[in-house]
Amino acid sequence: MSSRKRSYTKRTWTTSKGIERTAFVVDFVDASGKRCRRQFDSKREADTFRVGTEGQLRAGTFRGDAAKITAKEATELYLEYCEGRHQRCERMTRHNLNVYRGIARKHVLHPEHGIGGITLAQLSASQITKFKDRLRTAGVSVSITRKSVAFVKRTLDHAISQDFVATNAAVGVKVIGRRDEATKKVTPPTKEHVKALLGAADSDLRTKMLVAAATGVRAGELWALRWRHIDFGACEVTVETRVDAYGDEDTTKTAAGVRVVPLGTATVQTLREWRVKSKFKKADDLVFPNTQGGYTSHHNFLRRRYNALFGSMATKCQEDDSKAPAPPKTNWHAFRHYAISTWIEAGLKPKTVQTFAGHSSLSVTMDRYGHLFPSDDHKTAMDSIADALGA
Repeated sequence: MSSRKRSYTKRTWTTSKGIERTAFVVDFVDASGKRCRRQFDSKREADTFRVGTEGQLRAGTFRGDAAKITAKEATELYLEYCEGRHQRCERMTRHNLNVYRGIARKHVLHPEHGIGGITLAQLSASQITKFKDRLRTAGVSVSITRKSVAFVKRTLDHAISQDFVATNAAVGVKVIGRRDEATKKVTPPTKEHVKALLGAADSDLRTKMLVAAATGVRAGELWALRWRHIDFGACEVTVETRVDAYGDEDTTKTAAGVRVVPLGTATVQTLREWRVKSKFKKADDLVFPNTQGGYTSHHNFLRRRYNALFGSMATKCQEDDSKAPAPPKTNWHAFRHYAISTWIEAGLKPKTVQTFAGHSSLSVTMDRYGHLFPSDDHKTAMDSIADALGA
């Protein structure tokens, strides 16, 4: 900028009531060649803005709209963008969209600990860190706080794409939880527990539990399985889709979720028998549809069938006057844990377990299931250490 464009101008005028007013105006040209003007009440404010703007223009980071657009407006624009992606089926499910809306409403734009009233120019890493700390102080969990900060980061990424800001202030902001809030080690159900459930279930429910316990698929992946996904000759199932709570089908949770899982002979035979009994046998029909051939509602399935199983088992124990307690209630996802634990017990390599489970990385597998991998080497090492100490 030339010295003329960098300077500020003193402006004096008289109002309709005869009161004399003074302001200081900064004129400059932004990186796109657009002439901009900012007015301030004091010379100091004008000079501070001028110096800061010069530095941003030299660095290529100045965006005039950053001082006008609030975080609330940027959030609303990002949600509109997400809505458009959902309508165009661009990897944005209705479930994801509603989660984003909930995070925005409950946390990012919260009237007390939110950041909605801050302009993008003011939204620094410090401001986002303070926002994160306010959430934790208000009792928001580490998981939800991380999701809220991640949402702010996505919002600012979108703002960058619209030339509202040049940098993302949320990058590098970390949410640190207590040690006991780290990833929990998985405790899978025992074989005896799973056998008890299978023995108490009717043939319909037993088949679904057997397939879930053998393949380790997630609930949404199970309800999206079609007959074309099952290769009876090769004894394997291809997992490539999932259905959410709204009945919207999409690709798997991550790219690694697309996988081929081997099936045991007994599982293949169970599926053969299930297909013979099913009214929906075509290649593109669902393996486990509802009575109309559509997607099974997982919520309804749990309430009417799976959770009811535990109630009937408890009642039976009481009627039989059995001293043995009824099996403890476990959630449906426990069948996935059970399947993965059996793969580990069978001696499959960690990378193979990761592939069959559809985890995004090996670290996810090891963080959750690493303690289940047996190692005789560890015991041997400890024995040799004890021997050396004369124990």
